[in-house]
Amino acid sequence: MTILVLGSGGLLGSTLVDRCLERSIDAVGTYHSTAPAFDIPLEQHDVRETDAFRTILDGYQPDVVVNCAAMTDVDDCESDREAAFDVNGTAPGDLASCCAARDVPFAHVSTDYVFDGDASEPYDETASTRPIQVYGDSKLAGEEAVRDVDGDILVARLSFVYGVRGDTNELVGFPAWVQDTLADGGDVPLFVDQHLTPTRAGQAADTLLDLLETGAEGVYHVACRSCVTPYEFGHEIARLQGADETLIEESEQADISRDADRPSYTCLDVTAVEEELGRRQPTLEDDLRAIEEQFES
Repeated sequence: MTILVLGSGGLLGSTLVDRCLERSIDAVGTYHSTAPAFDIPLEQHDVRETDAFRTILDGYQPDVVVNCAAMTDVDDCESDREAAFDVNGTAPGDLASCCAARDVPFAHVSTDYVFDGDASEPYDETASTRPIQVYGDSKLAGEEAVRDVDGDILVARLSFVYGVRGDTNELVGFPAWVQDTLADGGDVPLFVDQHLTPTRAGQAADTLLDLLETGAEGVYHVACRSCVTPYEFGHEIARLQGADETLIEESEQADISRDADRPSYTCLDVTAVEEELGRRQPTLEDDLRAIEEQFES
């Protein structure tokens, strides 16, 4: 089996390649600007270049394609709407169409930011979508474009992704920032008015591969079971690190100015993926324990 990972230079993509190699699955990767440190076939590619993608697809003839490539900076999307929609909205549908024409299953990674955050209970896959910023709008457009394709399609929505890169073993994302700031003895102001279900990249990569092995299609939420605030998340990190928890301070989203609005509640209901795979998703504590050595070092 060969999996083509689009966006293998990012956190999730590099982790997915690493998990493929651990499972003795052949992997081919594309990257936008910086090649990941893997001894696998790698192609520099912009997902907006459909003709180039066809060449890659026909050259390597993968059994599955997983699209981890995206424009993910929420504030940058706000200031460059056209690029956001080209990369996150239009390109995924074109990629999926190329795969469908060759009977190649296509998996696409989306986000919890397709929701408006007005809920008080975790969103399941059937919940109404209503993004409140360009990033979410563009990702929803990508979801819809992919799902309109007549092929074997899987869409995975992730939330607040963090974890350890698959090629360098480097901790990336929110925990890395909290860890470094605490280690320097600095104050860490964290929101108490935002709720989410963080997704560890390693857990997401394993879950994606498990879903592909079952032949799952449609939309699935892939996250941990714990609905937490960044403030609560930060305390979990401090405890693992053995850091001074009094350095973590309560703050609210209104305390900082950002170009794009963020939804206040995007916790994801993971019941569907649990039922599909016959196992429970991890809690936040479980996920952090899985990378505990990152905090001990």
